[in-house]
Amino acid sequence: MKLYHHPLSGHAHRARLFVSLLQLPHELIEVDLAAGAHKTPEFLALNPFGQVPVLDDEGVIVSDSNAILVYLAKKAGRADWLPEEPRAAAAVQRWLSVAAGEVAYGPAAARLITVFGAKYNPDEVIARAHALLTRLDDHLAGREWLAGDRPTIADVAIYSYVARAPEGNVDLSGYPAVNTFLHRVEALPGFVPFARTPAGLAA
Repeated sequence: MKLYHHPLSGHAHRARLFVSLLQLPHELIEVDLAAGAHKTPEFLALNPFGQVPVLDDEGVIVSDSNAILVYLAKKAGRADWLPEEPRAAAAVQRWLSVAAGEVAYGPAAARLITVFGAKYNPDEVIARAHALLTRLDDHLAGREWLAGDRPTIADVAIYSYVARAPEGNVDLSGYPAVNTFLHRVEALPGFVPFARTPAGLAA
């Protein structure tokens, strides 16, 4: 099993974190984004969108971080991480959608400005990030995990960009339930940290 990733990509970290939490043997292959390795014909043959992460499981190619989480949970037969029961499965899917939507256009976009020089409007994306964090904090008040009474791929999908939100000038200090949640994920056996960058509030 090969995982194509970049250490500063939160999407790639989701996949790397989950493969480690499942304790699956894998080879990490770093894609040099700065050198344009993700735009080469060889990489585009794996993912025509030119994005990391990509999982190569003995010729089965899976791209998109959330799709990789689903694939790995299903392949490993881990219904604890991705429930089969309809209501529980829907609860997980809801947060995968948040990861692809509100997280991507809030804290992830804010971090893209400071770490990668993206041309987003800082005020706009930081405001989106705080709107998301307010909802997250409310949801996590009185509960340990996002989609049930144990960790699921929903928690893995949300973690990375929220944890590094300060690098995008998004202050986490006003969200106690979110901070407790982040520490809870970090205490899971097999946790691997997301690389830190001295940017934004983390400078």
